[in-house]
Amino acid sequence: MNRPRNSAAARTAQPLLTVFGSTLVMLGLAAMMWLAALAPVRSQEPTTRAHGISTFGDLKYPEGFAHFDYVNPEAPKGGTFSTWGFGTFDSLTPFILKGNAASLSTLFFDTLMTGSLDEPDAMYGLIAHTIEYPASREWATFYMRPEAQFSDGTPVTADDVVFSFEVLRDKGRPSYQVLFKDFKSVEAIDEHTVKFTFNPDGALRELAMSAAGLPIFSRAYYESRDFAESSLEPPLGSGPYLLNRVEPGRSVSYKRRDDYWARDLNVTVGQNNFDILQVEYFADYTSAFEAFKGGAYMYREEFLSLLWATGYDFPAVQSGAVKVETLPDGRPAGTQGFWFNLRRPIFEDARVREAIGMAFNFEWANESLFYGIYSRTDSFWENSTMQAEGMPSDAELALLEPLRADIPETVFTEPAFSPAESNTSNVADRGALRQAGRMLEEAGWTVGADGIRVNEQGQRLRIEVLNDSASFERIINPYVENLRRLGVDAVYTRVDAAQSQEREKKFDYDIVTRRYAMSQTPGIELRGIFGGEAANVEGSNNIAGVNNPAVDSLIKTIENATSREDLETAVSALDRVLRAMHIWVPQWYKGEHNIAYFDMYERPYTDTPPPNGMGELSIWWFNPEKAQALRASGAIR
Repeated sequence: MNRPRNSAAARTAQPLLTVFGSTLVMLGLAAMMWLAALAPVRSQEPTTRAHGISTFGDLKYPEGFAHFDYVNPEAPKGGTFSTWGFGTFDSLTPFILKGNAASLSTLFFDTLMTGSLDEPDAMYGLIAHTIEYPASREWATFYMRPEAQFSDGTPVTADDVVFSFEVLRDKGRPSYQVLFKDFKSVEAIDEHTVKFTFNPDGALRELAMSAAGLPIFSRAYYESRDFAESSLEPPLGSGPYLLNRVEPGRSVSYKRRDDYWARDLNVTVGQNNFDILQVEYFADYTSAFEAFKGGAYMYREEFLSLLWATGYDFPAVQSGAVKVETLPDGRPAGTQGFWFNLRRPIFEDARVREAIGMAFNFEWANESLFYGIYSRTDSFWENSTMQAEGMPSDAELALLEPLRADIPETVFTEPAFSPAESNTSNVADRGALRQAGRMLEEAGWTVGADGIRVNEQGQRLRIEVLNDSASFERIINPYVENLRRLGVDAVYTRVDAAQSQEREKKFDYDIVTRRYAMSQTPGIELRGIFGGEAANVEGSNNIAGVNNPAVDSLIKTIENATSREDLETAVSALDRVLRAMHIWVPQWYKGEHNIAYFDMYERPYTDTPPPNGMGELSIWWFNPEKAQALRASGAIR
């Protein structure tokens, strides 16, 4: 049991006793006896002390488990896994606002605990072997492994954990300030014990898990370096990989550490199997695809329907050198769409936003551009049991009624919003455009002499659609044409990836495309995507600028849900509200992974990956005999 040392009460007790005499002595003794009587009660407060922590219910894996079920514990080590990245990079520091960090640069850093691919809401010990917390989860103590080391051989200590929290809060991305809002204190109890204390009214269900996922930095390393400055110097970490080679903006690769301190832990057995992880960068999807065909990199997940439908018949596929597969994706489909910047005055009226959404003819695009392989997204939790359906349930209404003043009335009077289906005969669905035009007129935007809509002040309804991908032009251009038919002064602006990243950080756009991979157990991360506190925090994920007290209230309800049933009810209610607010124009989804790779990789599953991901970077492995056969055939160099 840890006792306070050199407390203020102990330092001041003697002078007070001298001044006030024996009466105070008696009062002081009585108080001490009362505290002594209370202490055993507090010390017996029940706590959970375990090898892992779960949001709800029991852990799947018992203490002392050998390895995760989905890995091959005998997977060989070696070889290179290579893939591609879009755009450019100029930094190896992924946790700050400055610069554009290279892909996979978080691999340098371990965390106190780590998740698994077959549980949506559990974490198991990595740097920390044990976590202790009370039923309230108002605090969490992590007991760290003494053998944990940074790559320079120095130990990972509780003081490094304290430093990591403080430096992320003070110098990391501004969004960390939102994430850490309910962290009351972080203290090193001893060299290998660290305690996090949380605000009692915070998101207690998740805060311990947020602490468990904190990347750990070396205090000593950053005594001579500014954490807030971007750099291509490989940072010191305790993770499984070191920097191998970097060509700024072109290529980055990482090499597996033979001396990785955690290589034999149950949470890493059968993982980190590749000697080299390599990412080649390209300015656009087309050039990246051509490079793949030529063997410039070995693995590709395809997101372009045109290429997937028409491009994968090149000689290496026909010969079997490249395997082409479709695998199920068990995660929520994500929230891909055209997002409005609600910080712009022209988007204050929801009727304007809904009308602009109606100009996007998904059905025509799916048939004419996507070869019919997609379905229309309408929910922020598409392809999950959390998606709002029909009219709100009684349980949802219990959450929504107290918030009625701050949410659209249609939440209560109409089924959960879904975009109307357009016709496929022409990109311009005249019926949809006429209805959208009426909505704009009701909102005060009338057609002027030049055919462009203006408001009472004579301001033109001008909208810029920002894009950084040449392959997306075939989708945006017809949408912009429809908007102009509607009387909107719509323009399409193509920028490079670096410009796009900077403009998005500063919220310098009208409409931008973004996709979020939503959690199967939503919680505190929703503050950064939809929370009012993040709406004007530069670099935050609240790309739309949502700032609504009802949304904030529902997010808090989600954070504090004590059962999966209550969580899903609250998420469905939030989904319903966000859809009624028209903060985006939903695009499309496909609940599958479309992948292609040169036949030199193997994996521990056949057709069905773990529900939380394919694990291609970690649980797959390299087959040198297959690679040699590909070289002998001339398929690769």
